[in-house]
Amino acid sequence: MTSARSVLLIGGNRFPFHRFETNGPLLADAIPDGIDVTRTTEKAALEDLSGYDAVVDYLTDSTLSDAQRDGLLDFVADGGGYLGVHCAADLTNTAADDPDAVIDAREEPFPELRELVGGHFLTHPEQTTYDVSVVDHYHPVTAALEDFAVHDEPYVLDVDDDVRVLARMDHPEHADMPVAWTNEYGDGRVFYSSLGHDEASLTNDAVRALLANAVRWVTRD
Repeated sequence: MTSARSVLLIGGNRFPFHRFETNGPLLADAIPDGIDVTRTTEKAALEDLSGYDAVVDYLTDSTLSDAQRDGLLDFVADGGGYLGVHCAADLTNTAADDPDAVIDAREEPFPELRELVGGHFLTHPEQTTYDVSVVDHYHPVTAALEDFAVHDEPYVLDVDDDVRVLARMDHPEHADMPVAWTNEYGDGRVFYSSLGHDEASLTNDAVRALLANAVRWVTRD
């Protein structure tokens, strides 16, 4: 009998969108029963991940201290799992220093995190309903999934050529854009999905199945 798996689910509440107090419980509910979930907004938790099998990342501002960044990257390189959801690929937008401003931006993505994720957010058109096509039925995450429709914020991303794309979106302005892929990082398992802006997406049965399968895969459950 294998021991229970455990994941750290991390996000933030600084921005009026992607609020973790709202979306964190929805993400936690998509994680399969039998896998322990710790929800946090404290980035210091990334410094020591020895008690976890994977990190589920829902951070919009990916600004990390050296200890937090190294803790995460070393954890994955040594065999831990990483599951980035939606805003986890937003590696340029940061919290503004000006208290009257909501968001600031870097010119380039955080390079170490860009390597981990395998791509990064560029922009997005308005939320809409669009079709998602499963293009890889040979991977455990998507083997049993069918094509589906979702109402979501469609991300336009810069994606590395060597990631394994599992699903793509069909959008009138940005057709054939990847929405889910896996990436290699040391001995760890990395999965990213751009789906998951808000309740409409995070309560979609197909999106929940995708995330549940991905959690099982990155935790080796």
